[in-house]
Amino acid sequence: MVVTTRELRLNASKILKKVQRIGSVTVTLRGKPVAKLMPLNEEKVMRAAEHPAFGIWADREDMKDVHGWLRKIRISRYLR
Repeated sequence: MVVTTRELRLNASKILKKVQRIGSVTVTLRGKPVAKLMPLNEEKVMRAAEHPAFGIWADREDMKDVHGWLRKIRISRYLR
């Protein structure tokens, strides 16, 4: 991920949370990279596809059409 110095100044806490989640963020000044923010802990950052719960419902027949399934469960909100 790349952020500008202005974005870092205005959204420092959000960007630092992203550093914790995704690993590293490059900071640019006038379009040129000037710094790299990295988490202090040495733990490997887990990508979404590496998470044990990824694909947990892949074999469910009722969720083959994700958009249709979401539409079905959300319809009750609009019928009240």
